[in-house]
Amino acid sequence: MYKKKVKAEGEVERYKARLVVKCYKQKEGIDYDEVFAPVTRMESIRLLISVAAQNQWQILQMDVKSAFLNGELKEEVYVELPLGYMKKGDEKKVLRLKKALYGLKQAPRAWNERIDRYFKRNGYE
Repeated sequence: MYKKKVKAEGEVERYKARLVVKCYKQKEGIDYDEVFAPVTRMESIRLLISVAAQNQWQILQMDVKSAFLNGELKEEVYVELPLGYMKKGDEKKVLRLKKALYGLKQAPRAWNERIDRYFKRNGYE
């Protein structure tokens, strides 16, 4: 994906590029098996905040925009080279992914498995 970041005046501030996988081409059982990753419900977050407020606990929150990029893939996943990176004669070449990318159906699960292993290794339950 290519994107222009534009200032309020309309002039280009910078150009951004992000490699995103076309997940609509993935086939279950071939490209991935499991995609489930646990998510929290809003009711659980409200409950946690109310308990923290009653006990005067400090709450810290963090959002990591690139978290999915740290998921390690179990499957062999190949993607086509992005436009602009192909050289004449290399049209048949592909990239093999070692880590998850945005757009992969298994990216949320791969990230969850990695952070879950980290927490368990460090004594969390």
